[in-house]
Amino acid sequence: MNPLSIEGAWLYGPLFAVRDAIVDLRPGSPTYRAREAVEPDDRGRRAVFLSEGLGHAFQAITDDATVARLTTSGHHPGREHGIDPLGPQPGITWFPDTEPLLSPKDAAAPTVAAAEAQGLLPAYEDRVRYVSSLATALSEETP
Repeated sequence: MNPLSIEGAWLYGPLFAVRDAIVDLRPGSPTYRAREAVEPDDRGRRAVFLSEGLGHAFQAITDDATVARLTTSGHHPGREHGIDPLGPQPGITWFPDTEPLLSPKDAAAPTVAAAEAQGLLPAYEDRVRYVSSLATALSEETP
């Protein structure tokens, strides 16, 4: 996948408390398939930045949770891919005694293994080259 076709995101909200499960979906990354859960909220003014190539899913902690997403590039639905957030991989631990509510897109999403086999996941090496090119371009512009 072209590293320009994926986007980073800053998640925040004027009113929210969620558990955000983040998974490294970059084959070749030293942390490939590693996961972490964070709980950004409006009380502590906590937010989360998701670098390109990281997947995430969230579960509302409060009934009135409202989450906004600011991305590093314009939204291109055809270039966005999902994975099954309830599958054995990524193996996310959700709050017990809750019934997940998935969008139709998320409900139909492939497993991590299937997404990798279909070439839908962003290669870590592509990401490294892309970031390196940004640093090179910046150093060339700096007097």
